[in-house]
Amino acid sequence: MAFRDKELRVPAPITVAGRRVKRYHIDQPERPLEPEVERAAYAFLPRLLPPAGADGTPPVSWVVLHRGADTGAYLLAYTWFFDNVVEAHVAEAGQPAIGCPDDDPTHFVEMRRPVVGCVWELGMLEHERAAWIRHVLAPDRPDVEAYVADTRAEGPVGW
Repeated sequence: MAFRDKELRVPAPITVAGRRVKRYHIDQPERPLEPEVERAAYAFLPRLLPPAGADGTPPVSWVVLHRGADTGAYLLAYTWFFDNVVEAHVAEAGQPAIGCPDDDPTHFVEMRRPVVGCVWELGMLEHERAAWIRHVLAPDRPDVEAYVADTRAEGPVGW
């Protein structure tokens, strides 16, 4: 299959486990992310987030919830720590070929491979790096709320 863009949506931030969490959803242009997949992913999310405030870094994270073209769904949780480092934890559902117990896209399990993301997900990493520098590291006074409000634009994602 030829490479193509997918659709990016940016729901409002939420608070989970004491962290402000920016959210990005990636789905297929012809098949939006199903509500049951979204509910299952956010029920699983607390397992992917480290304890808030352990090292003094503002307790913020971002997640990418990505619905694959087949049965797979992926939840990637990225968290800032040590002021300027990103930690990633990933859960997957519905993809037996990479370790899921079944093809149910709502049955999330933590991925044990040290992945960072796929080509559609990595665009958010690029944006979040620049936003973190712009709002937290570069100013004399960090503005965490400005960082949380600074998200990548919705629309096609991939290229």
